[in-house]
Amino acid sequence: MARSIQSLERAAAVLRLLAGGERRLGLSDIASSMDLPKGTAHGLLRTLQQEGFVEQDEATGKYQLGAELLRLGTSYLDVHELRSRALVWADDLARSSGESVYLGVLHLQGVLIVHHVFRPDNSRQVLEVGAMQPLHSTALGKVLSAFDPVAHSEAVDGERRRFTERTVTSHEEFEDVLEMTRARGWAADVEETWEGLASIAAPILDRRRMPVGAVGVTGAVERVCEEATAGAVGVGATASPVGANGAGGTAGEPELRPMLVAAVRDCARAVSRDLGARRF
Repeated sequence: MARSIQSLERAAAVLRLLAGGERRLGLSDIASSMDLPKGTAHGLLRTLQQEGFVEQDEATGKYQLGAELLRLGTSYLDVHELRSRALVWADDLARSSGESVYLGVLHLQGVLIVHHVFRPDNSRQVLEVGAMQPLHSTALGKVLSAFDPVAHSEAVDGERRRFTERTVTSHEEFEDVLEMTRARGWAADVEETWEGLASIAAPILDRRRMPVGAVGVTGAVERVCEEATAGAVGVGATASPVGANGAGGTAGEPELRPMLVAAVRDCARAVSRDLGARRF
C-alpha cells in the first residue's frame, strides 16, 4: 500500500477545517483543532496562503478559504457540466458518424479527454478518458488553440513536436492553420498525430461565447476523408480548396467528408446551446 504524504494530509485537513464551522479561524484554533504545534500550523497556512488556497484577514488575523479554491471548484463544475450536457449529443454523433467521439478541454498545455464514446462497430477499443493529446497537431487541440487565447499561448510558446511527416511545427504555418480554423469554424488532423488516422473537431461555447471545450470524431483516413483524396495522403499530397461545403483544405490536407464535418459542427452547436450559447 502506498504511503501517504503527511504534509499533504495536513494541508487537506486545514482546508476541510476552514470549509466548515465558523469559516474564519485563528492560528491557535487551527493548531488546537489539528493537535499541531503552532509553528507547524503556521507553516502550513503560510504555504497555502502563498498558493492562494487560504487568505488571512488583515484586521483579525484569522484565516479563511482563498479565491484559488473557488477557481478550481468552478473549473471542476464547468467540466462536469460540459460532460453532462454533451453525453447524449456525443452518443448521437458516434451513431451517425460511425466513428469514435472525443470531448476535450484545455489542461496542462494539452488537451484532456473528459469523455470518449466508442466507435459503434463492436470492435475492441480502449477507453481514453483522462488521456492527454497535443495542442498543435490534433483537431481538438487546433480548435482550442484557435478560439481560446490561453490555449493559443500554450501552443505557440510550447514545443511543437513532429509526430509524423505531416505534422505542422513552424510558427508561421501553425498560425495559418489556426486562421483557417477560425474562418471555417472547425479543424482537422489528417495523419498529423497518428499514422492512418484522421480527425475533425469543432469548438463548444458557453453563454459568454467563450470556448470551454471541443468535440470531434476520429477514424481511419479512408473513412473520414473522401475516397478521391484518402489514397493520396502522404508527403507531397495536395488537396482541393475549401468549397461550398467547407470540407476542403489547404495544400497537403485532403478533403474531409462533408457529412462528417456537418455532423461534428451540429454536435458542437447543440452542446453549446445547452450551455447557454445563443449565436453561432
